[in-house]
Amino acid sequence: MFTIEHEFDATVITLVDDPAGHRQEDVTINAFEDCVTVEQFDPRTERPHKITLSFAQVADLAAALDLPEGAYKLGRPVKR
Repeated sequence: MFTIEHEFDATVITLVDDPAGHRQEDVTINAFEDCVTVEQFDPRTERPHKITLSFAQVADLAAALDLPEGAYKLGRPVKR
């Protein structure tokens, strides 16, 4: 399950881990004008963890979900 909200300065997507044997904390994705942040609360430390991605990194991640194992640049395999 997920929710989408449009805030003043960002689009906020929250991914809710549907009930399972070992449920993970919700993941919140904030899409700003210049970057995307991904946050998840850590119940062990009682603090959220946040990473920031550029839009190029988000595009690479989206492409990587549909590609086989390997190293890529701009959708092409990188020669090693």
